Amino acid sequence: MDIMAGTLDVEWIHGAASSPAIQVHAYNEHTFVLRQSKTVDYEGPFLFLLFGDDRALLLDTGATADPVSFPLRRTVDDLIGSWLADHPRDDYRLLVLHTHDHRDHRAADAQFEGRPATTVVPAARTAAWAYLGLTGEIGSAVLELGGRALDCLVTPGHNEAAVTFYDRLTGLLFTGDTVYRGRLYIDDWPAFRSSIDTLVRFAEENPVTHVLGCHIEMTTEPGVDYPIGTTFQPGEPPPQMTPGHLRDIRAALIETGPAPGRYVFADFILCHDR
Repeated sequence: MDIMAGTLDVEWIHGAASSPAIQVHAYNEHTFVLRQSKTVDYEGPFLFLLFGDDRALLLDTGATADPVSFPLRRTVDDLIGSWLADHPRDDYRLLVLHTHDHRDHRAADAQFEGRPATTVVPAARTAAWAYLGLTGEIGSAVLELGGRALDCLVTPGHNEAAVTFYDRLTGLLFTGDTVYRGRLYIDDWPAFRSSIDTLVRFAEENPVTHVLGCHIEMTTEPGVDYPIGTTFQPGEPPPQMTPGHLRDIRAALIETGPAPGRYVFADFILCHDR
């Protein structure tokens, strides 16, 4: 499988007063990473816009509904317009999906209501999994964007609707809130453990360039996180992780077991209850 290269050599907005509401980074000409400013919402989630031949995919819509303080629709429209200027085609569509059902990943869905040639799939498990062709028994499916395929893997545990997306074009593994540099909240420990096993196996069988979750909550000091609600995080570590981190999380789950608690490791914290 040939992987299209990209770069994550970027300084992400971290809550400075001069930060734009949304930072846009071109990983490559067909792949964009967006970050919501922590001045708009402390969650500061990452969103992803992927272009295929037939349609674009927006993964997550962020933590804020208001289009004035968080102009996601306008930003996405501008990016699609620029991309189409360089890659002209008719009847180009937009698909909006989610990594899971928590509000900070779907708050701006309404901004896309009524947008022409657009499908917004609700984030709830029933709707999202049905659209992708996933069930409890069918744990993976392939999503086609036109010349660009993504593997969709059911990965509940943090949230019952969680799906991990693997982009075959770039080798990027989009893990939502299941895996990221921060507090990994586990609502269903057996499901979470099974999901991490799934991701470890998948990364062993496929070329994963980066593991990309949706937040940064750790500092650069091993095992130390920013307090919940932090809106200014200078000197953050980068969001990208590696398949080695997946193995580290699996080892941590084996070490801690299902007992409720907060278990601190260098690059993440397991939170077995809230």
